[in-house]
Amino acid sequence: MRIGVPTEIKNNENRVGLTPNSVAELVGAGHEVVIQAGAGEGSGFSDPEYVAAGATIVSDADAVFSGATLIVKVKEPQAIERARLTPEHTLFAYLHLAPDPAQAEDLLNSGATCIAYESVVGPRGDLALLAPMSQVAGRLAIQAGARSLEKPAGGSGVLLGGVPGVEAAKVTVIGGGFVGKNAIEMAVGLGADVVVLDRNPAVLEELSDRYGAAIQTVYSTTAALEKHVSESDLVVGAVLVRNAKAPHLITKPMISSMRAGSVLVDVAIDQGGCAETSRPTTHADPTYVVDGVVHYCVANMPGAVPRTSTLALNNATLSYVIKLANGVEAALAADPGLRAGLTVQAGKIMEPTVAAALGK
Repeated sequence: MRIGVPTEIKNNENRVGLTPNSVAELVGAGHEVVIQAGAGEGSGFSDPEYVAAGATIVSDADAVFSGATLIVKVKEPQAIERARLTPEHTLFAYLHLAPDPAQAEDLLNSGATCIAYESVVGPRGDLALLAPMSQVAGRLAIQAGARSLEKPAGGSGVLLGGVPGVEAAKVTVIGGGFVGKNAIEMAVGLGADVVVLDRNPAVLEELSDRYGAAIQTVYSTTAALEKHVSESDLVVGAVLVRNAKAPHLITKPMISSMRAGSVLVDVAIDQGGCAETSRPTTHADPTYVVDGVVHYCVANMPGAVPRTSTLALNNATLSYVIKLANGVEAALAADPGLRAGLTVQAGKIMEPTVAAALGK
């Protein structure tokens, strides 16, 4: 099969769908790989490295889409990319369709087969291709929050871990999944005063066993959210509802109750955000202020560390790319976890939760 990798064009998105090592694996298995010139530069991979791995370099995205049937990307296709898709294409990328009806309509109209990274289920029942980027985003959330708390960034001027004689910042993490666990690890490592809220007692027990008195675990209710959000210097929204829009757990009155200069990092923004006041931002213009609270809502957070993110993502995606390259229909039939990622096919929404969210 001919596999195509275009350059990512979303704002400040420097990741790339395949690394040279992944290309070498595919070429060694008898497949052809077409890479857009410069596609890997943002992640530190040069065109000569891809050529050495066996890829063919083409000048533009049109040549990638016209010359390949399996398109491997990172972020959801932008409008100009969606216009290049045909019924002969299989697209393998993050899609996050539930809050994005415009993208959904274009993918439906294209007739392409579209498989969403974020919905693929691994052998252990986890979201195998979402996990590595959730780990990166969780760790970045604390870095971004710490920077946003600095006075030049509009924050209150609080150091996350404090210093001897000065109390640490209070960090509230909403959700104890992959994003939340990695945010907690970073926040605890920096010496912050950490609270995590979740509705799964098993998750809270696991976190309590791991961190002991270093964190406070709280069952998430509206009253608990109101209390801890209002007291926080930094709130990390780490909520995930599989294949659906994130619920607005953080209300505007909760935001208004926070101290001026406090920070919200809404990692759930890819799925619409978990705060009523959240809207997508970019790495070029990452923050805005509502009621004195700094909002960081970058929709492709792992794009800030593209080298790490691309390597971590390829570690997870390569085995699935190989399966699809050996035959899309056969791969979907043989692997129910991969089939769980099938979101659009032949002009229809194939995933029930996504269909419900879009009113399809």
